[in-house]
Amino acid sequence: MDINILLVFVIILLAVFFFVWGKVRSDIVALSVVVLLIVTGILTPAEGLSGFSNPVVIMIVSLFIVGGGIFQTGLAKMISTRILKLAGKSELKLFVLVMLVTGGIGALISNTGTVALMLPIIMSMASEAKTDVRRYLMPMAFASSLGIFTLISTPPNLIINNMLASGGFKELPFFSFLPIGAITLTIGTLLLWPLSKLLVTGKDKDKSAAKKSKSLNQLASEYQLADNLYRATIGSTSPLLHKPLQELNIPGTYNVSILEIRRVQSRKRFHKTVDMSLAGPSTTLKENDLLYVLGNFDDVIAFTRDNDLTMLDTHKTEMGKNPVSVSQAGGMEFKETGIAEVVLMSGSSLINKRVKESNFRQLYHVNILGLRRKDGYILQDVKDEKMQSGDLLLVQGRWSDIEKLTQETSEWVVAGQPMENALKVPRNHKAPTAAAIMILMVLSMVFNLVPTVVSAMVAALLMIILGCFRNAEAAYKTINWESTFLFAGMFSLGIAMEKSGASTLIADGIVGGLSSYGPLAVMAGIYVATSILTFFISNTATAVLFAPIALQAALAIDVSPYPFLFSVAIAASMCFASPFSTPPNALVISAGRYKFGDYVKVGLPLQIVIGAVMIVVLPLLFPF
Repeated sequence: MDINILLVFVIILLAVFFFVWGKVRSDIVALSVVVLLIVTGILTPAEGLSGFSNPVVIMIVSLFIVGGGIFQTGLAKMISTRILKLAGKSELKLFVLVMLVTGGIGALISNTGTVALMLPIIMSMASEAKTDVRRYLMPMAFASSLGIFTLISTPPNLIINNMLASGGFKELPFFSFLPIGAITLTIGTLLLWPLSKLLVTGKDKDKSAAKKSKSLNQLASEYQLADNLYRATIGSTSPLLHKPLQELNIPGTYNVSILEIRRVQSRKRFHKTVDMSLAGPSTTLKENDLLYVLGNFDDVIAFTRDNDLTMLDTHKTEMGKNPVSVSQAGGMEFKETGIAEVVLMSGSSLINKRVKESNFRQLYHVNILGLRRKDGYILQDVKDEKMQSGDLLLVQGRWSDIEKLTQETSEWVVAGQPMENALKVPRNHKAPTAAAIMILMVLSMVFNLVPTVVSAMVAALLMIILGCFRNAEAAYKTINWESTFLFAGMFSLGIAMEKSGASTLIADGIVGGLSSYGPLAVMAGIYVATSILTFFISNTATAVLFAPIALQAALAIDVSPYPFLFSVAIAASMCFASPFSTPPNALVISAGRYKFGDYVKVGLPLQIVIGAVMIVVLPLLFPF
């Protein structure tokens, strides 16, 4: 055996060992593979690093951003929640809808992102239906892989398409997987309904899990923002007009605070019509400004009466929008601004200072709305309260300014994770934009207007430029870099297998052993081998390894490579017997309190049945 082939097999075995061991991150394993292939001279540096410029890797990164934009705008959640409400109280309807909705969403965006979106929705729906959530979570994770309706549904689909293109064959149409996805999702739904009964424990749900940080609504409720926050508009004769807030000294005179100002800026298309800004010392007020005023009712009434302000009840429209209610989350929209708790350290320079002496607004551009001391809350006359060690301050300001507070670790500690809370706030006003971008991307891919990777890149850029994310950093955070480096690194192993002749050797082994039984037997051998390997390593790594083997096997017996490569993509995607084969399988372990055996007793029968059906169906859909 050639020394390079031997080295490639040794590197493959080492990679498989570390993938199965699980103590080393998969992306580190993949990068180590790249280094070993270059150091041993099997590949040149250019060949070893070519995976990072591969169109599939670029496309996967772009699709992560597109999917993140769909999540961040709340578009996917809005669609899913409305569809799931059709189930009512019926367990069977709920189960079928969970499978169909998850499979449908998973057809257009990553299955990992689909499961991350559906997880809280399914738990909420199961709670309302008073049924065991364990019966739905694992099938939901499986459905994200079963719904392989399009070319971008799973990474293995993209990998075989790339293999066909590199082999000089015609690339796959966008909906080439549609009949396969329809079959797999139907089989999955029919089988998992009875199999999922094996997951029901009959035990009460675990209610003891505590959240690491409070949600924005919890904080607003604890500090009674809804009870102390009022809205008022400025009239044309108000003495407040065109004067800086610092000069007006509103807190000292009326014992109220202006937290936020909303002002009509522009009514041009594609520009936001209302500017939401934090009320700072230098802020000047204009006619028709909408003020968010914090204080007790009598003080707010006195303030509005003396200054030609008009109080708005909770049913009037705001800036021409639909009716809003200040009772929701304290009346503030947590888009540009937010709230967080700050714990004062014992050595803080703020100890024994009054809130009004802290200069928080001037120095850090945030407002102190209230204090929590031991088990009590101080919500009135906050400006005159002396701060003590261990006090929790509720602060409000721009998310970026709240995040800056985390740098002053000697003075205080910011409880929770402000930027994570900021990213969780859906940018609902951008949902139509995200929908338009997604539709245009799909249409471009369907009609092959430009290369598929270009469609994905343009869609990703539009998601960022048109404001579907809070900022570019938020878009980058939606990218699963571990998966990206895994894809890029493992491509080099596929190149090494082809260059060294390892893939030809394996293909010859399968062909030599099964070719006498016909191409169907050879294809079945490839399908089974791919399916078995998914027990031990990720489906992406498996597809990268077997795609060149499948192509070589088809060429060796002079038949069409399409059914062979489709068998690799499907076998790699239909990996249900292990929780570690795909991220969706792993995502539901904790929430469903599943054990490894649960995946075997539910996922293994499904994997076997789908495999048997696919081996029969694939040659009918894609003849040899």
